[in-house]
Amino acid sequence: MRVSAGGQRLRLRFSNAFGGAPLPVTRVTVAFPAGGKAGVSAIQPGTARPVTFYGRPSTVVPVGAQTVSDPLDLPLAPGSVLTVTAYLADGQASEAITSHPGSRTTSYLATGNQADSQDLAGATPVDHWYFLSALEVWSKPATAALVLLGDSLTDGRGSTTNLNNRWPDQLSDRLRAGRRTAGVAVANQAAGGNRVLNDGLGPNALARLDRDVLARSGARWLIVFEGVNDIGTAAATQDAQKKIADDLIAAYDQIIVRAHAKDLAVYGATLTPFGGNSYDDPQGYREGARQTVNEWIRTSGRFDAVIDFDRAVRDPAGPRRLSAAYDVGDGLHLSPAGYKALADAVPARLFHR
Repeated sequence: MRVSAGGQRLRLRFSNAFGGAPLPVTRVTVAFPAGGKAGVSAIQPGTARPVTFYGRPSTVVPVGAQTVSDPLDLPLAPGSVLTVTAYLADGQASEAITSHPGSRTTSYLATGNQADSQDLAGATPVDHWYFLSALEVWSKPATAALVLLGDSLTDGRGSTTNLNNRWPDQLSDRLRAGRRTAGVAVANQAAGGNRVLNDGLGPNALARLDRDVLARSGARWLIVFEGVNDIGTAAATQDAQKKIADDLIAAYDQIIVRAHAKDLAVYGATLTPFGGNSYDDPQGYREGARQTVNEWIRTSGRFDAVIDFDRAVRDPAGPRRLSAAYDVGDGLHLSPAGYKALADAVPARLFHR
């Protein structure tokens, strides 16, 4: 895992939110990966440290729950990468487990207790994360977290596996380089295929708001960049798209109300183009819904600020489409260069304390 803000102590959160049986975690270690790189199977020799839970090496996470580890003294530099290894001696009693399919980072699966192994050579590589839901650092009082609520565009589809070049990563790099924003941590709470109103790949955004955003430690700001999957999966008719646009606007208002009650500033990001994608219908009803939603985001005054991602990546000569320089090839998702354009479109002043 790549951390954003650094600190002198850390703790891990293990989640069984979607498990079908209790999750028995036998042993956990953390270490620095070989070469400091994400997605490698080896660790730096001598860096493995045991993680405990109430002083014990193991824990059982109940169905639907999460478990927070004991704090561990381990200095972490901002932007550094940490390897987490978990051993489950008893395996799993259910095929329903908690995972992040779109991690864009390689994990390794091996048999036996490999928690202290320096290399998992011969292990099975998979580009998913399992069980681990957060890494938290004990940081300076000036540190605060920006939470991102989004879908695959924030999850990083089209970015480079193991290079951490999603737009949240590139934004984190940019903020860390600024004197007044160096203390901003970035919590990417996106899920590929996610929708605001209805379940898709995972619970809808309204349903997961409390767990994924409002319960985040140190949260101070929220960026909402989600809704294209709601528009794209609704019927391509005038009535259906009018309803989805109206319902999305009402849902954004709910997110704002609930986040403001927790004293978070809420920033709205406009929805980016999808011309040429399968979401794009010949009559333009879905494009009309996107324009309606974006107009509300820009002009309603309900968000504390507006981030115009649409303007940042659209083709000036054909604004229904992404700029060719940013399109990963499907008309919807962005290349690393496109994700840089999104990161650069976020005003740093929004996070001045």
